[in-house]
Amino acid sequence: MPRGDKSSYTDKQKRQAAHIEAGYEKRGVNHKEAERRAWATENAISHGGKKSGSGRGKSEDHSSSRKGGRSESHSERSRAAKKGWETRRRNGNG
Repeated sequence: MPRGDKSSYTDKQKRQAAHIEAGYEKRGVNHKEAERRAWATENAISHGGKKSGSGRGKSEDHSSSRKGGRSESHSERSRAAKKGWETRRRNGNG
């Protein structure tokens, strides 16, 4: 099976990847990068394609899909900027 072949994924995994991809594109990520990120996220959730054999699966981990799109708040960015400015001033780089 060549790299990038999606035939070993279930229909559900393909649907989930399509929804994840749409979310990335909605946030302004280009199509190719959105597709790459979507499959990486789906792999993190489901641990890759379908596996044959009884009891061979791992439980799904949805933490990677929950954190998407979240960024630090304005106050956290401001605090980080002030800290960086102080460091540059102290070291003579600013």
